[in-house]
Amino acid sequence: MTFSIVARSDDGESWGVAVASRFLAVGAIVPAAVAQVGALATQANSNVAYKGLALSHLDEGATAEIALQRLLEEDEGREQRQVGIVDLDGGAASHTGRACVHWAGGVTGDGVAIQGNCLAGPEVIEAMRSAWDAGTDLRFERRLLAALAAGDDAGGDWRGRQSAALLVVRDGAGYEGGDDIAVDLRVDDSPAPIPELARLLDLNDLYLVASTEEEKVEVDDALRTELEAFARDQGHPDFATWVGTENYEMRVDPALAWIDQRILDVVRAVASVS
Repeated sequence: MTFSIVARSDDGESWGVAVASRFLAVGAIVPAAVAQVGALATQANSNVAYKGLALSHLDEGATAEIALQRLLEEDEGREQRQVGIVDLDGGAASHTGRACVHWAGGVTGDGVAIQGNCLAGPEVIEAMRSAWDAGTDLRFERRLLAALAAGDDAGGDWRGRQSAALLVVRDGAGYEGGDDIAVDLRVDDSPAPIPELARLLDLNDLYLVASTEEEKVEVDDALRTELEAFARDQGHPDFATWVGTENYEMRVDPALAWIDQRILDVVRAVASVS
């Protein structure tokens, strides 16, 4: 009783899943992805074993179609399952079992699989596909979220709203480059999970995405003096300590050679009311 989009970015560097449902904590069950391997969603009567099995098949070189075929062949409950898979090369496959709750179905295209069950109608899938096709100028995670929001606006799960999730992987994209998780956000229980997911993605971008060159402001002697004085006024021994307590490590150079414009704006806004 869920709708999802599984996709690979056009540049072939990212894979991801966006999903929403009238079900508690859908993000804990449906999505799985590994960079340079692929991504999938397992839903309806979800078989969570599909996640490890499918990724293993993909890692061994199977296409999305072959991986899906293997999953279904080994599962007597296949008619109650719904699955979407995208592989390393952007090949896509989707399955909707005959026992899935109406309306249920899906579509695939180059680098994308969209599917849902217990939906208001086929217009949900159609809206998601249209939003995905129109979103080529968006960052990959934003494009996934836009498609999910379009499905919700078209009626989504006819039972209502409860949870949503967004998972995106890319080599070296994790915190301090330690893993491949670029985005892993979940709204487990909310009357408006997709808007809340969008809010969390904004925070993810602020705290966990490195500043671009355009966002960096060079710290000269005068600005360094200003920042250090601000930190002391806030009760910290130095500006680096303030940065750490506020979790802005991705937005300020460790040697304070530069600071993100947004963080500088925060500093000056706080200072103006202190």
